[in-house]
Amino acid sequence: MKEIVIISGKGGTGKTSITASFAVLAGKDVVVADCDVDAADMHILLQPENKESHDFFSGELALIDQDACIQCGKCDDVCRFDAIDVTDGIYTVDEISCEGCGYCSKVCPTEAITNESLNVGKWHIADTRLNQPFVHAKLGIGADNSGKLVAQVKNIAKEVAEENKKPYVIVDGSPGVGCPVVSSLSGAHFVVLVTEPSVSGIHDLKRVYELVKKFHIKAGCIINKSDINLDKTDEILEFLRSENITHLANLPYDENFTKAMTERKTIVEYGDSNSNSEIKEVINSSWNKIKNILN
Repeated sequence: MKEIVIISGKGGTGKTSITASFAVLAGKDVVVADCDVDAADMHILLQPENKESHDFFSGELALIDQDACIQCGKCDDVCRFDAIDVTDGIYTVDEISCEGCGYCSKVCPTEAITNESLNVGKWHIADTRLNQPFVHAKLGIGADNSGKLVAQVKNIAKEVAEENKKPYVIVDGSPGVGCPVVSSLSGAHFVVLVTEPSVSGIHDLKRVYELVKKFHIKAGCIINKSDINLDKTDEILEFLRSENITHLANLPYDENFTKAMTERKTIVEYGDSNSNSEIKEVINSSWNKIKNILN
């Protein structure tokens, strides 16, 4: 089983649209995982039906038993995160500020403070409209530990792939270089970098590739909207050559990407057999290149 992770240094490059297109082309050979848990949107294109749903617990939150609290203020004195609120002599915990370190409970003379595990989101096992296994999740509003939830989604997706003897897991990673991206890359066999020919696109491509290099993972790159700035496209191509990154494809700017999304379809499914034939062929060629590299 091979794991392919699609990421981008910034949002808005077309990463999810390309990932969903790969999922369509892979057919029954794939398990799909949406690891953009902070802003998941692949469900819009793949229209999954959840078969299982599970709460995800991570981190802890301090709770104060008001009946046991003697308002001594020791918890407020030691909290380095300013998470203890005092109103009219009543001590409470600010859920957003609390890091769950447990120091306040250690110093409480009446043991009025305890820590409880936090329910920070949900993860689901589903079937897409294409009858593919699909693992996805959503982090709660303001919740932390997105990297741990990404790891959970990836691990479940790999288990499903092994159980069903699927040769590929396709992962839609988060944009940027933060903890969710690091978690997305862990254990991957190949990374697809999706970028665009702009100043910010090039900057963020270089930044995210520095992260990929630390994992020693083979990488390929798709330049989306490659015809909107040919000078910047050439600059990206030179960077790919210098870093030995496989150039998978140049995708031209095409408004049909947006039109397909409004119909909840991928670009490789949109239109009749003649429309978008070039861009469909380019994406299909990219998918075949990835399979050849892995196999």
